[in-house]
Amino acid sequence: MFLCIQGLPLQTHFGFDIKWSMCSGLILYNSPQCDTLKEDVEDFGCFVCVTSPFQLVKMLAVVSFLGFVALHVLSISIASALPATNTVLAAPPAVFTPNPKIGDGGSHYKDSAHFRIYGASDSVADSAIRMLEAAHTCFVEGIGWRSPGLSFRTLNNDGPWYKLNVYQVADGALPGAAAQTWTDHNAGFSFLKVVNKYMTEPGVVVHEFGHAMTYSEKNWVDQTRTGAWWETIANFIADTYISTPVCDKAKQAYNLPTSGGNSLIEVKKVIGDAHQVIVDGTANSGNYYQAWPFLAYITNNPDGYPGLGNQTLLNMIRKYNLNSNETPLHSLARLLGASAPIQKVVGRYWARMAYVDIGHPKAQAVFNSQRSSINFSNLDSNGNGRYTVKSARQPRYFGANIIPLKGITAETIGVTVTAGAPYTATLVVKRAGGAFQYTELDGGKGSVSVAAGEEASLVVANTPSQLIQFDPFSLTAEANKGLSYQVQLTGATA
Repeated sequence: MFLCIQGLPLQTHFGFDIKWSMCSGLILYNSPQCDTLKEDVEDFGCFVCVTSPFQLVKMLAVVSFLGFVALHVLSISIASALPATNTVLAAPPAVFTPNPKIGDGGSHYKDSAHFRIYGASDSVADSAIRMLEAAHTCFVEGIGWRSPGLSFRTLNNDGPWYKLNVYQVADGALPGAAAQTWTDHNAGFSFLKVVNKYMTEPGVVVHEFGHAMTYSEKNWVDQTRTGAWWETIANFIADTYISTPVCDKAKQAYNLPTSGGNSLIEVKKVIGDAHQVIVDGTANSGNYYQAWPFLAYITNNPDGYPGLGNQTLLNMIRKYNLNSNETPLHSLARLLGASAPIQKVVGRYWARMAYVDIGHPKAQAVFNSQRSSINFSNLDSNGNGRYTVKSARQPRYFGANIIPLKGITAETIGVTVTAGAPYTATLVVKRAGGAFQYTELDGGKGSVSVAAGEEASLVVANTPSQLIQFDPFSLTAEANKGLSYQVQLTGATA
Protein backbone atom coordinates (compact mmCIF):
# COMPACT_ATOMS: atom_id res chain seq x y z
CA MET A 1 0.00 0.00 0.00
CA PHE A 2 1.30 3.42 -0.92
CA LEU A 3 0.02 6.73 0.30
CA CYS A 4 0.33 9.98 -1.61
CA ILE A 5 -0.02 13.00 0.67
CA GLN A 6 -2.31 15.83 -0.31
CA GLY A 7 -1.25 17.94 -3.23
CA LEU A 8 2.21 16.42 -3.80
CA PRO A 9 3.12 14.06 -6.64
CA LEU A 10 4.03 10.46 -5.94
CA GLN A 11 7.50 10.82 -7.32
CA THR A 12 8.17 13.63 -4.82
CA HIS A 13 7.63 11.17 -1.98
CA PHE A 14 9.03 7.95 -3.32
CA GLY A 15 11.76 8.99 -5.74
CA PHE A 16 10.72 6.48 -8.40
CA ASP A 17 7.84 5.88 -10.75
CA ILE A 18 4.98 4.11 -9.00
CA LYS A 19 4.35 1.74 -11.90
CA TRP A 20 7.81 0.25 -11.43
CA SER A 21 7.09 -0.84 -7.89
CA MET A 22 5.40 -3.86 -6.43
CA CYS A 23 2.59 -3.30 -3.97
CA SER A 24 -0.77 -4.69 -3.02
CA GLY A 25 -2.66 -1.45 -3.43
CA LEU A 26 -2.53 2.28 -3.86
CA ILE A 27 -4.30 4.99 -1.91
CA LEU A 28 -4.06 8.56 -3.14
CA TYR A 29 -5.15 11.18 -0.62
CA ASN A 30 -6.64 14.20 -2.40
CA SER A 31 -3.99 13.90 -5.07
CA PRO A 32 -4.03 15.60 -8.49
CA GLN A 33 -2.82 12.27 -9.90
CA CYS A 34 -6.03 10.43 -9.03
CA ASP A 35 -7.31 10.88 -12.58
CA THR A 36 -4.03 10.48 -14.43
CA LEU A 37 -2.46 7.47 -12.70
CA LYS A 38 -5.30 4.97 -12.88
CA GLU A 39 -3.96 3.41 -16.07
CA ASP A 40 -0.50 3.04 -14.52
CA VAL A 41 -1.73 1.18 -11.44
CA GLU A 42 -4.57 -0.90 -12.81
CA ASP A 43 -2.58 -4.10 -12.24
CA PHE A 44 -2.08 -3.42 -8.53
CA GLY A 45 -5.53 -4.77 -7.69
CA CYS A 46 -6.54 -1.88 -5.43
CA PHE A 47 -6.75 1.77 -6.41
CA VAL A 48 -8.66 4.22 -4.23
CA CYS A 49 -8.78 8.02 -4.23
CA VAL A 50 -9.92 9.66 -1.02
CA THR A 51 -10.56 13.37 -0.61
CA SER A 52 -10.98 13.94 3.11
CA PRO A 53 -8.93 12.99 6.18
CA PHE A 54 -11.91 11.08 7.54
CA GLN A 55 -12.17 8.95 4.40
CA LEU A 56 -8.43 8.44 4.61
CA VAL A 57 -8.49 7.18 8.18
CA LYS A 58 -11.43 4.90 7.37
CA MET A 59 -9.65 3.47 4.33
CA LEU A 60 -6.45 2.88 6.30
CA ALA A 61 -8.48 0.97 8.86
CA VAL A 62 -10.03 -1.16 6.10
CA VAL A 63 -6.74 -2.08 4.47
CA SER A 64 -5.22 -2.80 7.86
CA PHE A 65 -8.11 -5.14 8.67
CA LEU A 66 -7.67 -6.93 5.36
CA GLY A 67 -4.02 -7.48 6.12
CA PHE A 68 -2.56 -5.76 3.07
CA VAL A 69 1.21 -5.60 3.16
CA ALA A 70 2.54 -2.05 3.42
CA LEU A 71 5.84 -1.85 1.62
CA HIS A 72 6.17 1.90 2.15
CA VAL A 73 3.62 3.68 4.31
CA LEU A 74 4.00 7.30 5.23
CA SER A 75 2.88 7.86 8.81
CA ILE A 76 -0.03 10.26 9.04
CA SER A 77 -2.45 11.66 11.57
CA ILE A 78 -5.80 13.38 11.20
CA ALA A 79 -4.13 16.69 12.05
CA SER A 80 -1.48 16.31 9.39
CA ALA A 81 -4.04 15.11 6.88
CA LEU A 82 -5.93 18.36 7.09
CA PRO A 83 -5.45 20.69 4.12
CA ALA A 84 -2.22 22.51 3.45
CA THR A 85 0.27 20.73 5.70
CA ASN A 86 2.94 18.27 4.66
CA THR A 87 3.04 15.07 6.64
CA VAL A 88 5.78 14.87 9.27
CA LEU A 89 7.30 11.41 9.23
CA ALA A 90 9.38 11.70 12.40
CA ALA A 91 9.51 14.12 15.29
CA PRO A 92 12.41 16.58 15.07
CA PRO A 93 15.03 16.32 17.80
CA ALA A 94 15.02 18.79 20.66
CA VAL A 95 18.45 20.02 19.53
CA PHE A 96 19.40 20.21 15.86
CA THR A 97 22.83 19.19 14.56
CA PRO A 98 25.42 21.91 13.79
CA ASN A 99 26.29 22.30 10.13
CA PRO A 100 29.43 24.47 9.82
CA LYS A 101 29.75 23.68 6.10
CA ILE A 102 26.84 26.00 5.32
CA GLY A 103 28.33 29.46 4.95
CA ASP A 104 31.84 30.42 6.01
CA GLY A 105 31.89 28.54 9.32
CA GLY A 106 34.22 29.77 12.04
CA SER A 107 35.57 28.99 15.48
CA HIS A 108 33.72 31.69 17.46
CA TYR A 109 30.06 30.86 17.83
CA LYS A 110 27.22 30.31 20.25
CA ASP A 111 24.63 27.57 19.92
CA SER A 112 20.97 27.22 20.75
CA ALA A 113 18.59 24.40 19.98
CA HIS A 114 17.92 25.49 16.40
CA PHE A 115 20.53 28.17 15.61
CA ARG A 116 24.26 28.80 15.61
CA ILE A 117 25.37 32.43 15.85
CA TYR A 118 28.84 33.18 14.45
CA GLY A 119 31.03 36.16 15.25
CA ALA A 120 28.90 37.91 17.87
CA SER A 121 29.60 38.70 21.50
CA ASP A 122 27.89 36.50 24.07
CA SER A 123 25.37 39.18 24.98
CA VAL A 124 24.45 39.92 21.36
CA ALA A 125 24.29 36.22 20.54
CA ASP A 126 22.05 35.58 23.55
CA SER A 127 19.64 38.32 22.48
CA ALA A 128 19.59 37.12 18.88
CA ILE A 129 19.05 33.53 19.99
CA ARG A 130 16.05 34.40 22.17
CA MET A 131 14.47 36.33 19.32
CA LEU A 132 15.13 33.61 16.73
CA GLU A 133 14.04 30.77 19.00
CA ALA A 134 10.80 32.64 19.72
CA ALA A 135 10.26 33.10 15.98
CA HIS A 136 10.97 29.40 15.39
CA THR A 137 8.49 28.43 18.12
CA CYS A 138 5.85 30.77 16.69
CA PHE A 139 6.10 30.15 12.97
CA VAL A 140 7.53 26.63 12.66
CA GLU A 141 6.12 24.86 15.71
CA GLY A 142 2.99 26.99 15.97
CA ILE A 143 1.78 27.92 12.50
CA GLY A 144 3.45 25.04 10.69
CA TRP A 145 6.10 26.56 8.42
CA ARG A 146 8.73 24.10 7.29
CA SER A 147 11.84 24.39 9.43
CA PRO A 148 14.90 26.00 7.82
CA GLY A 149 16.74 23.18 9.57
CA LEU A 150 15.48 20.88 6.81
CA SER A 151 17.09 20.96 3.40
CA PHE A 152 14.59 21.60 0.65
CA ARG A 153 16.25 18.66 -1.07
CA THR A 154 14.97 16.45 1.74
CA LEU A 155 11.48 16.31 0.35
CA ASN A 156 9.95 14.40 3.23
CA ASN A 157 9.91 16.23 6.54
CA ASP A 158 11.80 13.44 8.31
CA GLY A 159 15.23 15.04 8.71
CA PRO A 160 18.05 15.26 9.17
CA TRP A 161 17.65 18.60 10.93
CA TYR A 162 20.49 21.12 11.08
CA LYS A 163 20.92 24.42 12.87
CA LEU A 164 20.39 27.59 10.86
CA ASN A 165 23.69 29.49 10.72
CA VAL A 166 23.58 33.24 11.39
CA TYR A 167 26.76 35.21 10.69
CA GLN A 168 27.37 38.62 12.20
CA VAL A 169 29.26 40.80 9.71
CA ALA A 170 30.87 44.22 9.96
CA ASP A 171 29.09 47.42 9.07
CA GLY A 172 29.57 48.00 5.35
CA ALA A 173 30.04 44.32 4.53
CA LEU A 174 26.63 44.21 2.86
CA PRO A 175 26.43 47.47 0.89
CA GLY A 176 22.93 48.89 0.97
CA ALA A 177 21.59 46.11 3.19
CA ALA A 178 21.16 45.49 6.91
CA ALA A 179 21.11 41.74 6.35
CA GLN A 180 20.89 39.17 3.59
CA THR A 181 19.75 35.57 3.24
CA TRP A 182 22.35 33.48 1.43
CA THR A 183 21.92 29.95 0.15
CA ASP A 184 23.86 26.79 -0.49
CA HIS A 185 21.72 25.62 -3.37
CA ASN A 186 23.39 22.25 -3.75
CA ALA A 187 22.85 21.40 -0.09
CA GLY A 188 19.41 23.01 -0.04
CA PHE A 189 20.04 25.21 3.03
CA SER A 190 19.98 28.92 3.65
CA PHE A 191 22.09 30.96 6.06
CA LEU A 192 21.89 34.55 7.24
CA LYS A 193 24.36 37.40 7.25
CA VAL A 194 23.45 40.30 9.52
CA VAL A 195 25.30 43.58 10.03
CA ASN A 196 26.43 43.83 13.65
CA LYS A 197 24.25 46.79 14.66
CA TYR A 198 21.09 44.98 13.48
CA MET A 199 21.71 41.63 15.17
CA THR A 200 19.00 42.21 17.77
CA GLU A 201 16.49 44.03 15.52
CA PRO A 202 13.47 41.79 14.76
CA GLY A 203 12.49 43.93 11.79
CA VAL A 204 15.76 42.78 10.21
CA VAL A 205 16.52 39.36 11.67
CA VAL A 206 12.99 37.92 11.70
CA HIS A 207 12.54 39.29 8.17
CA GLU A 208 15.53 37.20 7.07
CA PHE A 209 14.20 34.21 9.02
CA GLY A 210 11.06 34.58 6.88
CA HIS A 211 13.23 34.17 3.79
CA ALA A 212 14.84 31.08 5.30
CA MET A 213 11.45 29.48 5.94
CA THR A 214 10.24 30.29 2.42
CA TYR A 215 13.41 28.76 0.98
CA SER A 216 12.88 25.58 3.00
CA GLU A 217 9.34 25.32 1.63
CA LYS A 218 11.03 24.93 -1.80
CA ASN A 219 8.09 25.31 -4.19
CA TRP A 220 8.87 28.93 -5.02
CA VAL A 221 12.64 28.42 -5.38
CA ASP A 222 13.80 29.37 -8.90
CA GLN A 223 10.28 30.52 -9.82
CA THR A 224 11.04 34.06 -11.00
CA ARG A 225 7.43 35.25 -10.99
CA THR A 226 7.32 34.69 -7.23
CA GLY A 227 10.59 36.55 -6.60
CA ALA A 228 9.24 39.94 -5.50
CA TRP A 229 6.73 38.24 -3.21
CA TRP A 230 9.58 36.83 -1.08
CA GLU A 231 10.16 40.33 0.31
CA THR A 232 6.44 40.83 0.81
CA ILE A 233 6.30 37.60 2.81
CA ALA A 234 9.41 38.41 4.86
CA ASN A 235 8.01 41.77 5.94
CA PHE A 236 4.68 40.13 6.76
CA ILE A 237 6.52 37.61 8.96
CA ALA A 238 8.48 40.38 10.68
CA ASP A 239 5.40 42.54 11.26
CA THR A 240 3.43 39.57 12.59
CA TYR A 241 6.21 38.88 15.07
CA ILE A 242 6.63 42.50 16.16
CA SER A 243 3.14 43.98 16.32
CA THR A 244 0.49 41.26 16.56
CA PRO A 245 -0.39 38.82 19.36
CA VAL A 246 0.36 35.80 17.17
CA CYS A 247 3.82 35.23 18.68
CA ASP A 248 3.12 36.46 22.22
CA LYS A 249 3.12 33.00 23.79
CA ALA A 250 6.41 32.12 22.09
CA LYS A 251 7.97 35.39 23.20
CA GLN A 252 6.88 34.82 26.78
CA ALA A 253 8.68 31.47 26.76
CA TYR A 254 11.93 33.34 26.04
CA ASN A 255 11.26 36.25 28.44
CA LEU A 256 10.73 38.72 25.61
CA PRO A 257 8.27 41.62 25.48
CA THR A 258 5.02 40.71 23.76
CA SER A 259 3.28 42.49 20.86
CA GLY A 260 4.08 46.01 22.01
CA GLY A 261 5.97 47.08 18.89
CA ASN A 262 4.65 49.38 16.22
CA SER A 263 3.49 47.93 12.92
CA LEU A 264 5.90 48.05 9.99
CA ILE A 265 3.14 49.29 7.67
CA GLU A 266 4.16 52.16 5.38
CA VAL A 267 0.83 53.80 4.64
CA LYS A 268 2.29 56.56 2.48
CA LYS A 269 3.40 53.86 0.06
CA VAL A 270 0.85 51.06 0.28
CA ILE A 271 -2.12 53.48 0.29
CA GLY A 272 -0.61 56.59 -1.28
CA ASP A 273 0.64 54.50 -4.22
CA ALA A 274 -2.19 51.96 -4.16
CA HIS A 275 -2.56 52.44 -7.91
CA GLN A 276 0.60 50.39 -8.52
CA VAL A 277 0.50 46.69 -9.42
CA ILE A 278 -0.48 44.89 -6.22
CA VAL A 279 3.09 43.58 -5.83
CA ASP A 280 5.45 45.70 -7.90
CA GLY A 281 9.16 44.93 -7.88
CA THR A 282 10.26 47.90 -9.98
CA ALA A 283 13.63 49.18 -8.75
CA ASN A 284 13.46 52.38 -6.68
CA SER A 285 9.69 52.80 -7.05
CA GLY A 286 8.05 49.42 -6.45
CA ASN A 287 5.98 48.39 -3.43
CA TYR A 288 7.08 44.82 -2.89
CA TYR A 289 8.46 45.49 0.60
CA GLN A 290 5.35 47.45 1.57
CA ALA A 291 2.63 45.26 -0.01
CA TRP A 292 2.43 42.81 2.91
CA PRO A 293 -0.92 44.12 4.31
CA PHE A 294 -2.56 42.05 1.57
CA LEU A 295 -1.08 38.96 3.23
CA ALA A 296 -2.35 40.18 6.60
CA TYR A 297 -5.81 40.59 5.09
CA ILE A 298 -6.00 37.11 3.58
CA THR A 299 -4.61 35.64 6.82
CA ASN A 300 -6.95 37.50 9.18
CA ASN A 301 -9.86 37.03 6.75
CA PRO A 302 -12.16 39.65 8.29
CA ASP A 303 -14.77 38.96 5.59
CA GLY A 304 -14.88 35.23 6.27
CA TYR A 305 -14.19 34.13 2.71
CA PRO A 306 -13.81 30.35 2.21
CA GLY A 307 -10.22 29.39 1.45
CA LEU A 308 -8.68 32.24 3.46
CA GLY A 309 -7.26 32.16 6.96
CA ASN A 310 -4.22 31.27 9.03
CA GLN A 311 -2.90 28.70 6.54
CA THR A 312 -3.56 30.64 3.33
CA LEU A 313 -0.03 31.86 2.75
CA LEU A 314 1.41 28.38 3.31
CA ASN A 315 -1.24 26.99 0.97
CA MET A 316 -0.21 29.47 -1.70
CA ILE A 317 3.29 28.01 -1.53
CA ARG A 318 2.45 24.35 -0.97
CA LYS A 319 -0.29 24.19 -3.59
CA TYR A 320 1.72 26.12 -6.13
CA ASN A 321 1.87 24.32 -9.48
CA LEU A 322 5.37 22.91 -9.27
CA ASN A 323 7.91 24.33 -11.74
CA SER A 324 5.13 26.25 -13.51
CA ASN A 325 6.59 29.71 -12.83
CA GLU A 326 3.05 30.95 -12.30
CA THR A 327 2.34 33.99 -10.16
CA PRO A 328 1.29 33.63 -6.51
CA LEU A 329 -2.08 35.13 -7.46
CA HIS A 330 -2.76 32.08 -9.63
CA SER A 331 -2.14 29.84 -6.62
CA LEU A 332 -4.39 32.00 -4.45
CA ALA A 333 -7.16 31.97 -7.04
CA ARG A 334 -7.24 28.15 -6.94
CA LEU A 335 -7.51 28.21 -3.15
CA LEU A 336 -10.45 30.58 -3.34
CA GLY A 337 -12.32 28.70 -6.05
CA ALA A 338 -15.68 29.87 -7.33
CA SER A 339 -17.13 30.77 -3.93
CA ALA A 340 -14.96 33.87 -3.60
CA PRO A 341 -13.34 34.92 -6.90
CA ILE A 342 -9.98 36.58 -6.49
CA GLN A 343 -11.36 39.75 -8.08
CA LYS A 344 -13.91 40.06 -5.27
CA VAL A 345 -11.30 39.36 -2.59
CA VAL A 346 -8.81 41.92 -3.91
CA GLY A 347 -11.60 44.46 -4.36
CA ARG A 348 -12.66 44.03 -0.74
CA TYR A 349 -9.06 44.16 0.47
CA TRP A 350 -8.61 47.59 -1.07
CA ALA A 351 -11.98 48.71 0.27
CA ARG A 352 -10.85 47.78 3.78
CA MET A 353 -7.54 49.56 3.24
CA ALA A 354 -9.49 52.85 3.00
CA TYR A 355 -9.29 52.84 6.81
CA VAL A 356 -6.91 49.84 7.26
CA ASP A 357 -9.76 47.73 8.64
CA ILE A 358 -7.91 44.43 8.05
CA GLY A 359 -7.93 42.91 11.53
CA HIS A 360 -4.64 44.58 12.47
CA PRO A 361 -5.13 47.25 15.16
CA LYS A 362 -1.48 48.33 15.21
CA ALA A 363 -1.47 48.92 11.45
CA GLN A 364 -4.71 50.87 11.73
CA ALA A 365 -3.15 53.01 14.47
CA VAL A 366 -0.31 53.96 12.12
CA PHE A 367 -2.86 54.88 9.45
CA ASN A 368 -4.78 57.08 11.87
CA SER A 369 -1.62 58.88 12.96
CA GLN A 370 -0.23 59.42 9.43
CA ARG A 371 -3.42 59.79 7.45
CA SER A 372 -3.02 63.50 6.78
CA SER A 373 0.29 62.90 4.99
CA ILE A 374 -1.02 60.28 2.50
CA ASN A 375 -1.42 61.27 -1.14
CA PHE A 376 -5.07 60.73 -2.10
CA SER A 377 -4.95 62.90 -5.21
CA ASN A 378 -6.38 60.42 -7.70
CA LEU A 379 -9.07 62.33 -9.62
CA ASP A 380 -9.39 65.45 -11.77
CA SER A 381 -12.64 67.41 -11.48
CA ASN A 382 -14.68 68.02 -14.60
CA GLY A 383 -17.33 70.08 -12.80
CA ASN A 384 -20.89 69.28 -11.73
CA GLY A 385 -19.79 66.30 -9.62
CA ARG A 386 -17.98 64.60 -12.50
CA TYR A 387 -14.43 63.33 -12.18
CA THR A 388 -11.84 61.48 -14.27
CA VAL A 389 -8.96 59.45 -12.87
CA LYS A 390 -5.58 61.11 -13.35
CA SER A 391 -3.59 59.35 -16.06
CA ALA A 392 -0.58 58.76 -13.80
CA ARG A 393 -2.81 57.38 -11.03
CA GLN A 394 -4.85 54.91 -13.05
CA PRO A 395 -4.92 51.63 -11.10
CA ARG A 396 -2.62 48.99 -12.57
CA TYR A 397 -3.06 45.22 -12.29
CA PHE A 398 -5.03 44.60 -9.07
CA GLY A 399 -4.12 48.06 -7.82
CA ALA A 400 -6.66 50.62 -6.66
CA ASN A 401 -7.54 54.24 -5.95
CA ILE A 402 -8.72 55.15 -2.46
CA ILE A 403 -10.74 58.38 -2.64
CA PRO A 404 -11.87 60.05 0.61
CA LEU A 405 -15.11 61.92 0.01
CA LYS A 406 -15.43 65.50 1.18
CA GLY A 407 -18.12 68.16 1.40
CA ILE A 408 -20.85 65.74 2.37
CA THR A 409 -24.00 67.83 1.90
CA ALA A 410 -26.79 65.27 1.96
CA GLU A 411 -27.93 62.28 3.98
CA THR A 412 -27.31 60.06 0.96
CA ILE A 413 -24.21 59.84 -1.20
CA GLY A 414 -24.75 58.51 -4.70
CA VAL A 415 -22.05 57.39 -7.10
CA THR A 416 -21.77 56.09 -10.63
CA VAL A 417 -18.52 54.67 -12.00
CA THR A 418 -17.96 53.95 -15.67
CA ALA A 419 -14.90 52.24 -17.12
CA GLY A 420 -13.84 50.35 -20.22
CA ALA A 421 -12.44 47.35 -18.35
CA PRO A 422 -13.46 45.20 -15.35
CA TYR A 423 -13.24 46.84 -11.95
CA THR A 424 -14.62 46.57 -8.43
CA ALA A 425 -15.90 49.76 -6.81
CA THR A 426 -16.96 50.04 -3.18
CA LEU A 427 -18.43 52.80 -1.01
CA VAL A 428 -16.98 52.65 2.49
CA VAL A 429 -18.58 54.45 5.44
CA LYS A 430 -16.96 54.91 8.82
CA ARG A 431 -19.86 55.09 11.24
CA ALA A 432 -19.90 57.33 14.29
CA GLY A 433 -19.29 54.38 16.61
CA GLY A 434 -16.20 53.29 14.67
CA ALA A 435 -17.79 50.45 12.67
CA PHE A 436 -17.33 50.26 8.91
CA GLN A 437 -19.90 49.58 6.20
CA TYR A 438 -18.94 48.26 2.77
CA THR A 439 -21.30 48.70 -0.17
CA GLU A 440 -20.09 47.25 -3.47
CA LEU A 441 -21.44 49.07 -6.49
CA ASP A 442 -23.85 47.01 -8.58
CA GLY A 443 -23.50 47.73 -12.27
CA GLY A 444 -21.33 50.70 -11.43
CA LYS A 445 -24.00 52.41 -9.33
CA GLY A 446 -24.61 52.64 -5.61
CA SER A 447 -25.57 54.84 -2.71
CA VAL A 448 -25.09 54.98 1.06
CA SER A 449 -26.69 56.93 3.86
CA VAL A 450 -24.45 59.03 6.08
CA ALA A 451 -25.06 60.89 9.31
CA ALA A 452 -23.36 63.95 10.74
CA GLY A 453 -19.81 63.23 11.80
CA GLU A 454 -19.48 60.09 9.68
CA GLU A 455 -16.89 59.60 6.96
CA ALA A 456 -17.06 58.00 3.52
CA SER A 457 -14.63 56.92 0.81
CA LEU A 458 -14.91 55.54 -2.71
CA VAL A 459 -12.51 52.75 -3.64
CA VAL A 460 -12.01 51.69 -7.27
CA ALA A 461 -9.87 48.59 -7.88
CA ASN A 462 -8.62 47.26 -11.20
CA THR A 463 -9.82 43.64 -11.08
CA PRO A 464 -9.32 42.06 -14.51
CA SER A 465 -11.43 39.03 -15.34
CA GLN A 466 -8.37 36.96 -16.29
CA LEU A 467 -5.11 36.59 -14.38
CA ILE A 468 -1.91 37.19 -16.32
CA GLN A 469 1.59 35.77 -16.01
CA PHE A 470 4.32 38.33 -15.34
CA ASP A 471 7.45 38.94 -13.29
CA PRO A 472 6.95 41.83 -10.83
CA PHE A 473 10.64 42.69 -11.23
CA SER A 474 10.04 43.24 -14.96
CA LEU A 475 6.49 44.46 -15.43
CA THR A 476 4.87 43.82 -18.78
CA ALA A 477 2.81 46.45 -20.57
CA GLU A 478 -0.27 44.35 -19.80
CA ALA A 479 0.42 44.36 -16.06
CA ASN A 480 1.22 48.07 -16.06
CA LYS A 481 -1.82 49.12 -18.07
CA GLY A 482 -3.96 51.51 -16.05
CA LEU A 483 -7.73 51.45 -15.61
CA SER A 484 -9.31 54.58 -17.07
CA TYR A 485 -12.61 55.46 -15.42
CA GLN A 486 -15.02 58.30 -14.67
CA VAL A 487 -17.03 59.07 -11.55
CA GLN A 488 -20.33 60.92 -11.03
CA LEU A 489 -20.95 61.95 -7.41
CA THR A 490 -24.02 63.36 -5.66
CA GLY A 491 -24.18 64.44 -2.05
CA ALA A 492 -20.37 64.74 -1.72
CA THR A 493 -17.24 65.81 -3.54
CA ALA A 494 -13.90 64.17 -4.17
